[in-house]
Amino acid sequence: MEKQYLTFLSFCFSNTICGLLIVSWLARSIIRNGLIRTLAWRKERKKKKNQEDKNKMSLLDLPDLTLDCILEKLSPSELCAMTCVCSELRDKCVSDHLWEKHMEKKWGRLMGDAATQEWKSHVATIMRCLRSSSSRKSKPNWSSRFVASLKPFAWLSSNHGCENRGSSSTYLAPIDSVMYWYSNLENGKFWFPAQVYNRENGHVGFMMSCYDAKIRYDFKTDTFQARYSAHGRRAAEEKVTWQRLRPSQDDTKSRDLHVSDCLHGLRPGDHFEIQWRRTKEFPYGWWFGIVGHLQNCDGGENCRCHSDENVVMEFRQFRQESPWRRTVINRKEHRETGDEENGFYGGVKKLGTEEEISTWKRLWPSQALE
Repeated sequence: MEKQYLTFLSFCFSNTICGLLIVSWLARSIIRNGLIRTLAWRKERKKKKNQEDKNKMSLLDLPDLTLDCILEKLSPSELCAMTCVCSELRDKCVSDHLWEKHMEKKWGRLMGDAATQEWKSHVATIMRCLRSSSSRKSKPNWSSRFVASLKPFAWLSSNHGCENRGSSSTYLAPIDSVMYWYSNLENGKFWFPAQVYNRENGHVGFMMSCYDAKIRYDFKTDTFQARYSAHGRRAAEEKVTWQRLRPSQDDTKSRDLHVSDCLHGLRPGDHFEIQWRRTKEFPYGWWFGIVGHLQNCDGGENCRCHSDENVVMEFRQFRQESPWRRTVINRKEHRETGDEENGFYGGVKKLGTEEEISTWKRLWPSQALE
């Protein structure tokens, strides 16, 4: 009986081992076949993806002329965003020919000869400092065009993603590039010469005048801050709008007497600007006026005011009885005239375009001044 029992146990044990071996073999076979199929699928997928990538065209694969045409359509903030993509696009997006259009569109009206010369002088000073600093190093390492870090482009639109690249993001542009100039203007880092109409936001003492100032842009309010000469009522003004600005006149400084070469041709009804200052310590401002008729002329057909040696300069923003209403100057011998009580009148220039005249008329006061 014991022998039969042991035989039965031996049979069960041997069958169990065989079953386990069979199960183990089947499991290994299934895993091996599945792994082979998975690897084959992945290999085929990668091959297919590589083929698809080969068929795709990158932006940099476009011809240079086509790519330039695309970049020329971008706004300043979009061009700056493109510099974040890669070094190749960055080199293209800082090109002067792309930025000159944007400079002319927004800043061309204010960037006169004086402002342009101021910027060139500013750049030259920076370049001299950098060269001097570089020459003191034991191993100078600088290229022919110094590169500035524009960090951050505070004026960038928030919908282009550059501000989300982290605090370590930098935007590089050559110091003598138009892009760097544009950025300094937008960020308000560059003070440049201009002239401000109706100084002190239309204060009665400066109505219908235009004074030299140094200005800088505030992109948050789309207005300007102005600094005037140390002489005068106030040295600074904020929130100066675009409409109250014009480029500085490079031919005549604020303390120089303008050469009047138009006096012999002035006739009643002509529009002009004349220099005026309260005292000789003050700089000149330009004041708008209209040529009037002499006291003994009725303005009719027999008017001979244009041939008289004297010419009447009227400032019609003032009331008829105001002492500031008119002054008379000599056509032939005019220099600076006036006194400490009424101020000093300087050079005269005739306004020759409708744009100049209409600009002054838009600034006309709502009521006559005393």
